[in-house]
Amino acid sequence: MTEFSSVLLVDARGWILMQERDEHPVIDPECWGFPGGGMEGDEEPLAGALREFDEETGVQLDAADLALWRDVEVFHSATASDDVMHLFVGATTLTDADITCAEGRRIVFVDPTRVPDLPLTAATSLSLPDFLASPDHARLAAAAKEPA
Repeated sequence: MTEFSSVLLVDARGWILMQERDEHPVIDPECWGFPGGGMEGDEEPLAGALREFDEETGVQLDAADLALWRDVEVFHSATASDDVMHLFVGATTLTDADITCAEGRRIVFVDPTRVPDLPLTAATSLSLPDFLASPDHARLAAAAKEPA
């Protein structure tokens, strides 16, 4: 089993920050998912999420602005393994212009109405529909509208 940590950010429009993976990853190439990746050594899930987010977007998030939403159990057929993705969520005032794509094809905010048309990573397909249907999605979009 491999543990992954990812970050799902919601902006004031309710749009979700997502990463379009390129053809290089072994797991879920050319699919859309959340910024994140494998945890290193004995790294805690939140520390892994913050590190991965910084590495992939060039943005350092504050740990206090994220909350664990769910641990997603997922089978990755490419590695024939049952893995866990720790999914952390938060509200943000970031825009596409604030993000540097250091991994994959692009990292942009995506309108949730477009999600059904996207090829999603296995973990994202298990978690994003539930998140979008949850009160947490609306709550975080409203929080992103509030002045800091």
